[in-house]
Amino acid sequence: MPEVTVSIGGREFAVACQEGQESFVQTAAALLDDQAQVLVQQSARIPEPRLLLMAGLMLADRTAGLEERLRLAEMRATEAEAALEEALSRPAPEPARIEVPVIPEIVIDTLSEIAARAEALAGELEERIKRAS
Repeated sequence: MPEVTVSIGGREFAVACQEGQESFVQTAAALLDDQAQVLVQQSARIPEPRLLLMAGLMLADRTAGLEERLRLAEMRATEAEAALEEALSRPAPEPARIEVPVIPEIVIDTLSEIAARAEALAGELEERIKRAS
């Protein structure tokens, strides 16, 4: 079984671990050391067992806070997924119906007259062009 030497609060410890777990032990020890350094800076003369206990408690408190945040985030994600599923399962809303007002007969007649005049003018113009050629 491999043994890893870690430093926590300025003190060296030899820790046995399973093969391949060395980097995990070192990472965990670094987290514990970060908390221990805070305590050492506050009071350099903390006994080793108390230092390790306090650093462990600080890490546990931090972990509990992160677990609570994770729980809340998972809860919000579950609620969002449920809302999405519910929205996707609803039938599509009916398209909005827009009614176009009826065009008054006088407007249609006037536009027809204008179109007839334009066609007549176009015909006259064609005749003049043919005669001029």
